[in-house]
Amino acid sequence: MQIQDLPYPDPGVPDARSGPRFLWWLGRNQLGGQFKALAWGLLHFVAVSGLPFCVGLAVQAVVDSSGTRLAQAGGLIGLCGVGIALGDTMLHRAAVTNWITAAARVQQLLARRTAELGSALTRRVAAGEVVAVSTGDVEKIGWFVEAVSRFAAAALTVVLVCVGLVVYQPALGVIVAVGVPVLALAVLPLLPRATRRADFQREKAGRATELASDTVAGLRVLRGIGGEELFLDRYRSASQEVRRAAVRSARMWSLISAIQVLLPGLLMIAVVWRGVGLARDGSITVGELVTVYSAVMLLTYPLRHFEEIAMAYSFSRPSARRAARVLSLRRAVDSGGTRTERTPGGDLYDPATGLLAPAGRFTAVVCGDPDAAGLLAERLGGHPAEEGTSVLLGGVALDELPLGTARTAVLVQDKDPVLLSGSLSELLDVPSSGKVSAAQALAAAQCGDVLDALTQGSLDAQDPMDAHITERGRSLSGGQRQRLALARSLITDPEVLVLDEPTSAVDSHTEARIAEGVRSLRAGRTTVVFTSSPLLLDHADRVLLVHEGDVVAVGVHRELVHSEPRYRAVVTRETEDEAATASSGGDAMGEAAPANAPEDEEAVLNGVLEDDAAPLGGVLEEIEETA
Repeated sequence: MQIQDLPYPDPGVPDARSGPRFLWWLGRNQLGGQFKALAWGLLHFVAVSGLPFCVGLAVQAVVDSSGTRLAQAGGLIGLCGVGIALGDTMLHRAAVTNWITAAARVQQLLARRTAELGSALTRRVAAGEVVAVSTGDVEKIGWFVEAVSRFAAAALTVVLVCVGLVVYQPALGVIVAVGVPVLALAVLPLLPRATRRADFQREKAGRATELASDTVAGLRVLRGIGGEELFLDRYRSASQEVRRAAVRSARMWSLISAIQVLLPGLLMIAVVWRGVGLARDGSITVGELVTVYSAVMLLTYPLRHFEEIAMAYSFSRPSARRAARVLSLRRAVDSGGTRTERTPGGDLYDPATGLLAPAGRFTAVVCGDPDAAGLLAERLGGHPAEEGTSVLLGGVALDELPLGTARTAVLVQDKDPVLLSGSLSELLDVPSSGKVSAAQALAAAQCGDVLDALTQGSLDAQDPMDAHITERGRSLSGGQRQRLALARSLITDPEVLVLDEPTSAVDSHTEARIAEGVRSLRAGRTTVVFTSSPLLLDHADRVLLVHEGDVVAVGVHRELVHSEPRYRAVVTRETEDEAATASSGGDAMGEAAPANAPEDEEAVLNGVLEDDAAPLGGVLEEIEETA
C-alpha cells in the first residue's frame, strides 16, 4: 500500500475486542509495508554495524604496513557508507508510509463508524473522547505500527552482531553476547510503572479535552449566567493535573533513558579493560580490539529502538483501547430479522411508544421532554441509541435494513444541524430524488433574506448560490442556519422526513410561512415534526402527545388544546396553578399564561440549564455555593 493509493477502498473489519488486538490487526493488514521496512532497516543497521569490522581491518593494515589491505578496508567502508545512506533513506520512506497508512486506516474506520451511528455516538461515548481518538490517538497508533518493523530490524541486527563477535573474537565476543541481552532487558521492570503513568497522563488529558469541549459547547449559556470563570477555573485545574501527570511520566522515561546510557557505558568499560589485557598478552591484535570496541559503541544505536518500541507501545495502548471502544459500537439491531435491500414505504409505526405516522400525511409530535424527543426522533430514523423493538416502515423493521437503505427511506434532521463550510450550492448538493429543486426548497424554508445576507456578505459572489458559508455557519444567525438546514433536508425528498424542532429559532411570522411551505412541498410524502409550536401544530393533519414514553392523546391541535390538559401545559406553557384558576373561572379573560414565564429567577436559570446546557450539569449549585 502506497500513500498515493489512499483512501482505502475498504479499510476492513477491525478486531475491536481490546487495544492490543486492534494493534495486532492493524499490523497484520499491512504486512507488505512492514516487510519492506524490515528489509531496508536490516540493510541500514547491518551497514552501520559493519563499519567497526572495516575500521578494525584498516587499523590492522596500518599496523602491518599493508597498503593492499588498507585499500580493501577503504573500499568496504565506502560500500558500508552506500548501504547506510540507501538503507536509511528507504527505511524512513517505508516507515513514514506505514505510519500514514495505519493512521489513515484508523481514521477511515472512525469516520465509517461515526457515519453509521450518527448522533447516537455521542450518547454512548463522551464527545471529548471522540475528539481525542480522532486526533492525537490516531498518530500514536500509527507511531507504534511503524515502529514495529524498525524494532524488528534493530533486534535482528543486534543478534547478528553478537554472533559475529563471538565468531570473530570469542574472548571478547562472549562478554558482549552476555551483556547486550542484559542491556535490552534491564528496563523491563520499569516499563509497567512507566506504562501506568502514561495511561494516567492520557486519562487526565482526555478529561481536560472533554471539559474544554463542554465549556465551548455551553459558552453562550455560561456567559448568560456568569459561570465562565467557574469553568475556566475547572479547566485550569484539569490542565495542571495533566502537567503534573506528564512530568511524572517524563521522569520515569528519563530514568529509562539514563539506564540505556549507563549500562552500555559499563559494558564498554568492561570490554576495553578485558581487551587491553588480552592485547598486552598478545592474545588479540590491535585491530581486533578496535573492532570489538567500535562494535559495542555502535550497538547503542540499534539498542535505542528497544526504548522507542517500549514508549510507542505504552503511549499507543491506551489510544488503541479508546479507538477499539468506539469501533466496537454497533447499531442497535434485532438480529432475528431478515435483511432486505428494498426501500420500504407506508405508515411509520413505533411499537415501543405507539406512535403512528400515516403515509403521505403531516404528523406533529408533542413531547414535554426535549431529550426524550431527540431519542424518539433517532428511533424513527432506524438508528436508536439502545436496543429495543424496531420501528416499522410499511411493516418492515428499519433495524433490519442496511444502513444506507434505512437512511434513504427515513431522513432525520436533529435540533442542532451542522452546516459545512463552502458555497451554498455545495451545501445543497446532497443525494436526492431530483423531484425537489434548490429554489423550491429554499422558498419553502423561507430563505429569501438568508440569500440576500449571503450575497451582501460575499463581495465576489453575484449569485447567492456561489456565496461562501463559514464553518458551521457561524456568520449566520440561529434562525438562518435552521432554515438553510431545513432547505437541505427538503431537497433530499426522502420517503419519510423527521424534523426535530426545525423552527425553534425563527420568529412567529416566518414560522407560519415555513409551516405552510413545508406542508405544500411535502404533499403526498410522510412528514413527522417534533415541536411544541402552535403555528406548526395547527398545520398538521395529525397531532400526537407523547408523555413518559407513550402516546397518550391523538387528534388535531384545536381539539387537543381544549380537551387535553397535559397537551395544553406543554404547548401553552400553562402552569398547574393557572390551570386550576382557569378551571374555577378565576381567569375572567380566559387568557393562557404567557410562553416561557417561570415563577422566579431560579426557574429561569434551571430552565436554561436544562434545555441548553446538558453537559454543564451542576453548574447552578456550584455558582450558588461560590456566591
